[in-house]
Amino acid sequence: DDLAKADYSLNSLPAVFQPFIDLDLKGIVYPAGNCSGPPYVAAPFTIPDQSDSMLYLAFSEYFFQTSSFAYYTAGAFNITIAEETCSYFNISTEIFGSIIPEVNKHSVTPYPVMLKLMATEIPIISLEQDSFTVEIQGSMEVFAVLPDSTPQSLFTMNIAANTSIALNIFDQKLMGSLCLNR
Repeated sequence: DDLAKADYSLNSLPAVFQPFIDLDLKGIVYPAGNCSGPPYVAAPFTIPDQSDSMLYLAFSEYFFQTSSFAYYTAGAFNITIAEETCSYFNISTEIFGSIIPEVNKHSVTPYPVMLKLMATEIPIISLEQDSFTVEIQGSMEVFAVLPDSTPQSLFTMNIAANTSIALNIFDQKLMGSLCLNR
């Protein structure tokens, strides 16, 4: 895409055996326009011997780490949730004022809000036996949108989230379940 490029070239010549062909692909993701090496070292891994399926694919932590690095570097984890979306969910300064009384001191009149979410560190992705974990450090800045469409900063808060995602195939569809660990 416009943010990242993948290098999936062969690491070595294909190994051809009687029942199968083993292709060892590189699998590195770079920020678009910057193909310098990512700050990670690839660790070797093996795929368990199985012969009951036609195709096996394996992705290493390195692939996910370089993807996370590339998209973080490109700014893909910086999101602005605009007034239209917040008004759809009915998020306003009045709601934040009921949770954080300091907000009421800055805006007596209820105004729509705008949220700016941004990752402050490269998200860490760890593979586990039946799932993978994503750790994200970020911040959220909340703005009141004044009648002249000028955003006025209300507050900023830091966010640390750790989630686990388990993937399963159900009814010929890849399904995921998300669990917020902390």
